Amino acid sequence: MKQTLAVLWAGPNSLIGLVLGLATLATGGRAQVRRGVLEFYGGFSSWLLSRLSPEGILAMTLGHTILGLSPAALDIARDHEHVHVRQYQQWGPLFLPAYAWCSLVAWWTGRRAYRDNYFEREAYGDEC
Repeated sequence: MKQTLAVLWAGPNSLIGLVLGLATLATGGRAQVRRGVLEFYGGFSSWLLSRLSPEGILAMTLGHTILGLSPAALDIARDHEHVHVRQYQQWGPLFLPAYAWCSLVAWWTGRRAYRDNYFEREAYGDEC
């Protein structure tokens, strides 16, 4: 029951991921399920991720969906991205605004908006 509620709570974000995943499939990408999470790679996902970060981003989580560049990129990023899955289960529809707020605060205080974001620090295993 608790897991069902967590999936439902993260559902609005998962829906965004599913829409992007469908765009991925429609543009030649593929899908797979790993550790109970739906992963999309190639096609639109690769295009989107390559444009979100000039430094290169391997994957991005939206609820219970993960968008990745390739199967190899997903293998590398999976543990990190599953921390984000758990964060979505805790924060639900508040996750994206909270993530944005943490990035803004980090940037505003002279730190790195991505790497010093509370949620990223937790996912990288840094002391928060």
